[in-house]
Amino acid sequence: MAVTPGARPPRGRWWPAGLAWALWVLAMLGFPVIFWLDRLLREAGRPDLVSLDAVAIPYLLALVSAATVGAVVASRRPRHPVGWLLLALGLSVTSSGFADQYAFYGLLARPGAVPAARYAAVYGDASFVLFAACIGFILLLTPTGSLPSPRWRWWARVAAAAPAVFLVAAALGTRMLEPPYPPIQSPLAFPALAGPLQVAGVLALAITGLAVLVAAASLVLRFRRARGVVRQQLRWMALAAALALVAVAVVAAGAVMDQEAVVVSASGVYMALLPLAIGAAILRYRLYELDRIISRTLAYGLLTVVLGGGYAGVVLGLGQLLGPDSSLVVAAATLAVAAAFQPTRRRIQQAVDRRFNRRRYDAARTIAAFSARLRQQVDLEALTAELLAVVDQTMQPTRVSLWLRPSPHESSGTPRSEARPTTWAY
Repeated sequence: MAVTPGARPPRGRWWPAGLAWALWVLAMLGFPVIFWLDRLLREAGRPDLVSLDAVAIPYLLALVSAATVGAVVASRRPRHPVGWLLLALGLSVTSSGFADQYAFYGLLARPGAVPAARYAAVYGDASFVLFAACIGFILLLTPTGSLPSPRWRWWARVAAAAPAVFLVAAALGTRMLEPPYPPIQSPLAFPALAGPLQVAGVLALAITGLAVLVAAASLVLRFRRARGVVRQQLRWMALAAALALVAVAVVAAGAVMDQEAVVVSASGVYMALLPLAIGAAILRYRLYELDRIISRTLAYGLLTVVLGGGYAGVVLGLGQLLGPDSSLVVAAATLAVAAAFQPTRRRIQQAVDRRFNRRRYDAARTIAAFSARLRQQVDLEALTAELLAVVDQTMQPTRVSLWLRPSPHESSGTPRSEARPTTWAY
């Protein structure tokens, strides 16, 4: 029996989700492979070259966050390029880590033990440009998946070509690899073009770095021009930008105090939170509850700082009187923090709501004032009008209806007029 084109079954839509999660699995498989290479490096007497240690945990968290958010976005919205770019970022980081450990083992720990170690070293030394390229395009295409305007097409082409030019220049150039790699050249080096390749590589690297800054500036332009849902989506990115300021402050403080763990932890945690904000913006998750999320985040952050400072102050103050090793100092500080928790949280939350969640603060005040007046109101018509006005002011609906239920003695047979809704329309 002939099958007409109209009778053909529709193509399955499972393959984008399957491909996205297959790429996620591939990115996650890099962990056991790198762990195995680290084990080989330790057995070869080079524990200084391992990569999966306690310092790398925040960055591993960032890698898992980027790859997972990318898989979720790509599987749910396969036409949106940011999901695939997040997956590409995760895969590029994994492949770079594998290339580094493979090259260290084949060139430093056991020279000649594995093939193509020099090729892996060249890629591992230059692969960082892929991270910057992916981040630049992620910021440039968030949240709509398209460029801010058609006039950005030429810049997108330049930003896409720059990392490719840098990789070619690194592969064909004569530059020596930097430590911890041994001072070797690329096996594909082309000495006749050493000068032009070096200039092209430097220029391409500068353009790639500039592309990240330009992409961040494009978000500001989008926010100024956006309306409606897009503006709500970009507010997630504004939250990420606010967290970036906090991360930079913590990193700077850690660098001044020479605390590498603080620097690594702060930068890694922020890099893990950034994909979450991007995914929430694209998938439109809780767009209209962002004010509440921001206010809660700020409130509990300030509460942690205040109570932590108070705890430290009580411990230091009583420690001077009772001695630093006294258990009474810790007990008194703990009780003081526990007693101050609720009052402090309430006052900080009110202060934050007044500044960052003004609509909720005004709505709470309006409802509180109406509740106070409700105890003294006996006029049904005035109460109805006031109730509808409060609902309109706090919730801002397009239409409001109020149905009044008849009293029991009226429903038992006493004549009354039919109950009708009181309606305000806007």
